[in-house]
Amino acid sequence: MISEITTESLWADLRKVRETAPLIHNITNYVVMNNTANALLAVGASPVMAHAQEEVEEMVAIASALVINIGTLSQDWIAAMALAMTAATEKGIPIIFDPVGSGATSYRTRICRELLTVNPSIIRGNASEIMSLVDASIQTKGVDSGADVSLAEQAALNLAHHYSCVVVVSGAIDLVTDGHKKIAVPHGHAMMSRVTGLGCTATALIGAFSAINTDYFTAAVHAMALMGICGEMAAKEASGPASLQLNLIDTFYNIEQNHIAAYLKD
Repeated sequence: MISEITTESLWADLRKVRETAPLIHNITNYVVMNNTANALLAVGASPVMAHAQEEVEEMVAIASALVINIGTLSQDWIAAMALAMTAATEKGIPIIFDPVGSGATSYRTRICRELLTVNPSIIRGNASEIMSLVDASIQTKGVDSGADVSLAEQAALNLAHHYSCVVVVSGAIDLVTDGHKKIAVPHGHAMMSRVTGLGCTATALIGAFSAINTDYFTAAVHAMALMGICGEMAAKEASGPASLQLNLIDTFYNIEQNHIAAYLKD
């Protein structure tokens, strides 16, 4: 388990993703399917988007990680998520859970809590979403966070302890904790909040890194650092949110060790 991010450790994990192309099974939302699939491909992983109840267990059987994203909820998809998560637990592959919009409605929050009983390996959300998983009275306006990351720190620690998992709180400075150790990841660009689904992209990248690194704390830290660094690099070439998204995919594909060394912050 790392106490700080280093260029060498992040680059080693990224190289392993590129060399092994792990299959990442995503049950995700309609809004981000194309974007997250392209991000995974660009970083070197192999994405599959399968949500039919009839096939999710078989797909999990050949996958290296499972990403569950509840963004566009439906009853059939909820059932498929539960089946896939159970199969992933039995196989012993990491489950990354993204509680998109938790706290916006009582239904959404309840479904998140039900799915969490399967004990995911990593939970990633914004501050409001993470807090709502601990306190159902917390209400959000949807996928946008209405709270600062620092306000969600105790909730993240509680979640990590309760589910014996890693929790990632996304924000201007990301927080990653396993309930004992915590680390801040000070990367990213303000324009990233103007592009829909980049939090979902971060969750997918965590899936790729956790597929090749069984230290899920380190995997999550590396994925969030890569996401932030690539965002900073892409923003330099972008004239607005649309070109940022295009440049971000290219940056995932083109980033090398010297870029990481130039951008990595303590």
